[in-house]
Amino acid sequence: MTAYLLRRIGQSVVLLFIVSAIVFVIVRATPGGPAILNNPDVDPETAQAIARDLGLVDPLPVQYWKWITRAVVGNFGKSYQHQTPVTTLIQNRTPNTLLLAGTALVVSLLLAVPLGMISAVRRYSLFDYIATLTAFFGVSIPNFWLGIMMIVVCSVTLGWLPSAGMTPAGVVPTFGDRLRHLIMPAIVLCTFPLAQLMRYSRSSMVEVIEQDYIRTARAKGIAPRRVLFAHALRNALIPVVTVLGVITPRLLSGAVVTETIFAWPGLGRLAIDSAMTRDYPVIMGITMTTAILVVISNLVADLAYVALDPRISLS
Repeated sequence: MTAYLLRRIGQSVVLLFIVSAIVFVIVRATPGGPAILNNPDVDPETAQAIARDLGLVDPLPVQYWKWITRAVVGNFGKSYQHQTPVTTLIQNRTPNTLLLAGTALVVSLLLAVPLGMISAVRRYSLFDYIATLTAFFGVSIPNFWLGIMMIVVCSVTLGWLPSAGMTPAGVVPTFGDRLRHLIMPAIVLCTFPLAQLMRYSRSSMVEVIEQDYIRTARAKGIAPRRVLFAHALRNALIPVVTVLGVITPRLLSGAVVTETIFAWPGLGRLAIDSAMTRDYPVIMGITMTTAILVVISNLVADLAYVALDPRISLS
């Protein structure tokens, strides 16, 4: 276990280094430059002095070296737009994004696995056809369209739920207020992973329940429910765990669109605002934070394999 973790940490460090170098070059190559230098009220001499103070006139390798030497100790610099340390901005926004993405992931799992199991046990039934059609639409519907439609229907037309924000403005939010603001963004964000997990759960369960050991368990007279939950489910969850490692980045990337539509104060909305103003330090900080979260989620998925199936070896 220790050797495996050390090897994965070493691979992750190399991966994060490559990601940081690629994103750093792409961000700097984007036309326009930081908004702080393109302000019409700033004369060219002042803009040049600001660029010099920010280190933007240095050669690109020098800029990257200065950034990476600070980043390895957790210092991503200061935001051009907010004049606040990037780590502070990320620390303030990360809990909001984790709340939204975590809620979407939990809801997806709680619904997808049971629905996939029922579809597998009742193959080619009316329920199976409806679940398959629903999953097809869930995978196909874009987040931005679904979010706009939910705002139009649930907020504008029916007035059931608030259309934007994380809490009501001007009042101390209660748990109910936070929950009402969370419902629509969480539904929009969980639509795709719910549909995908349900399809994988169904196909995995169909494959497992046709195995010889399942037929043997049934032949021994074991109760069908125990066969399903004690013998089939644990093995059927292994491919689902694999998909979870792929879905986590999708949740984080989908949060960018969802948070922008619903004005949710998370990393996704901060990333969009920073991209619009070419706030290089914030863009790099959010990219590396997201990359670290993805690496951790993949590591957790690998460790979950062993917990679900002891036959799998980390070596």
